[in-house]
Amino acid sequence: MSDQNNLAQPRILVDADACPVKDEIYQVALRRDIAVTLVSNSFLRVPPHRLIELIIVNDGFDAADDWIAAHAAPNAVIVTADILLAERVLKTGGAALGPNGKPFTPNSIGAAVATRAIMADLRAGAVGQNIGGAAPFSKADRSRFLSALDNILVKLSKR
Repeated sequence: MSDQNNLAQPRILVDADACPVKDEIYQVALRRDIAVTLVSNSFLRVPPHRLIELIIVNDGFDAADDWIAAHAAPNAVIVTADILLAERVLKTGGAALGPNGKPFTPNSIGAAVATRAIMADLRAGAVGQNIGGAAPFSKADRSRFLSALDNILVKLSKR
């Protein structure tokens, strides 16, 4: 396949270190014959398949995010829970999807970034207090993720 054709093919980039839906990503990608690149700060076991690649970056702060942002493109869907990485990806024209199946969009990213900043401030001022965190990952999140990933890939393949 030529590089030009390869650039038009949808692909999936995964912020892989804490991603709870790697198996679901493999399932969808292999069914649709779409390349998956997992980016991690350390070795992860991945299925031996021509479509699945593991990139191990150094352990520098945001090294995985920087690699993903540098390789994001309009034909890519990035799977991440990192709101700031999602914002960077959206600026490239790529799609960003949380592991809970909620897409990050140009219309929603501003509010997500603001909420993240407020929560960070609250956590910083709440020494010794439990102010909560993300809800536990559920079967409904996993199901929503599968459906959302499939929908995004259909849209990308039609571009």
